[in-house]
Amino acid sequence: MIKIHVMSLLVDDQEKALKFYTEKLGFIKKTEVPLGEHKWLTVVSSDERNGVELVLEPMAFEPAKVYQKALKDAGIPYTSFATDDVMKEFERLRSAGVEFSIEPTVMGPVMIAVLDDTCGNNIQLAQML
Repeated sequence: MIKIHVMSLLVDDQEKALKFYTEKLGFIKKTEVPLGEHKWLTVVSSDERNGVELVLEPMAFEPAKVYQKALKDAGIPYTSFATDDVMKEFERLRSAGVEFSIEPTVMGPVMIAVLDDTCGNNIQLAQML
């Protein structure tokens, strides 16, 4: 069996991303290994400390910057995170100053919302209905 172990998310500033993903979204820093100018920096869900690690990947590759900007400009989420209650998370995050481009919306069998992670990405929150 093959499982997802790590997933990379391009960010324009690793420290800013770490602050957003831990202080706003509630993830926990799992790994931080200095590698010269950047580091191997991962966060995990507080509910799944041994689950999939999200690598806060520094934007050091120009084509990746172009790709990230194109997704952001088009309003397309870079990735999606699951939640049991999109409305509750929307209210919590909005009260913490997080900006949303799409407020909670039912789309078929899911409710979604899309937020700005302040690091160059649209991130979708999704709840199965």
